Amino acid sequence: MPRRGRAGAKRRRSPAGGRRRSRPGDNDRDAPFDAETGDAEAAEKALHPHRLRWGLLAVAIGAVVAALVTLSITGFRSSHGLEARDPGSGKPPGRADAAFGAAKTGDCLTWTSAKTLDLTKVNCADKHLFEVTSDIDLSRYPGREFGLGSAFPDSLRFAELRDEHCAPAAAAYLGGRLDPRGRFVVGMVNPGEPGWRNGDRTIRCGLQLVSATGNATQQTVGRVRDSDQSRIFDPGTCIGINQNLPTNEPVPCGQPHAYEAMSTVDLSTHFNGGPPANSDQDSFMQDECARAAGDYLGGQDALINKTLTIFWDSLDARSWLAGSRKLNCLVGKGSQDGFSTITGSAKGDVLIDGQAPVAPPSSGRSTPAPLPGAAPAPIPR
Repeated sequence: MPRRGRAGAKRRRSPAGGRRRSRPGDNDRDAPFDAETGDAEAAEKALHPHRLRWGLLAVAIGAVVAALVTLSITGFRSSHGLEARDPGSGKPPGRADAAFGAAKTGDCLTWTSAKTLDLTKVNCADKHLFEVTSDIDLSRYPGREFGLGSAFPDSLRFAELRDEHCAPAAAAYLGGRLDPRGRFVVGMVNPGEPGWRNGDRTIRCGLQLVSATGNATQQTVGRVRDSDQSRIFDPGTCIGINQNLPTNEPVPCGQPHAYEAMSTVDLSTHFNGGPPANSDQDSFMQDECARAAGDYLGGQDALINKTLTIFWDSLDARSWLAGSRKLNCLVGKGSQDGFSTITGSAKGDVLIDGQAPVAPPSSGRSTPAPLPGAAPAPIPR
């Protein structure tokens, strides 16, 4: 999720032009998608023209992600899990279905609905929902917890099993290169309650795309171990909004959304070796996103007149060491409660919180509303 921000204002130098020094309180140290802080450097950063604290918001989003993933991935909102049946069979099989029973490490699976019984194995080069990293036979678990006649585990127990077995399996499968802030998360497919009653104690561990709302139906192509795991979206993608927070799910730009991706930047074209400092990433991304805004919106005046903000994330050391190298340049607008709701592509006419934007007067200065907990942006002198 976005961490850095810039906003346009009349009678200011464009992002690609002159810069001002940051002032006390301008340095944000939040790392999105987890509760850890980012760089500890207090070096001044060249900003245009105001800095927004997107990190505070992202930490809250991270907490929502963790809770929803726990509830939805392991249980798939159904006691049947991803169980599948042979249409010609009058009773549920011991295993979920042939695809579930035959799936092995490196295979890719898909389904049409978590509540239907249509698990299918597909070529990983095609669209799929789940990449298998290992299978775990719970019948070998010490004690009687998973013995014959045992009760079907609830979602919290399956979450514990996922963390206990599937997280290490993913690390081993990827050679320790799972980006904790990347596109993929550790998931698990259980045999479903009918399969469990018939003695199936196998769980499938895997990797999948999951949104901030816990939606496990986002497709991907290619194997994770062969992919850049960077959490990015194609240019022109708009990300939905719910209660002033991004959903992390693409929506048509004509629908209410939090922000829009303008471009993708590959940091490996500029940085070599170890993880670059956040301040260095900021400096590089500032120039890249200023250019992207000019190209995408048709000039810097469009950004100013629509009262929008350009911003970006950063890659922490863990993401860099996992092989992630890409970031999005994004355009949106902050509000007192998180994000303003935007309708329409930033390339054309937009509504912000249901109203047409009012360009700042040519002789005045405007300051973007800070996010919750952020100090008011200083007025440049």
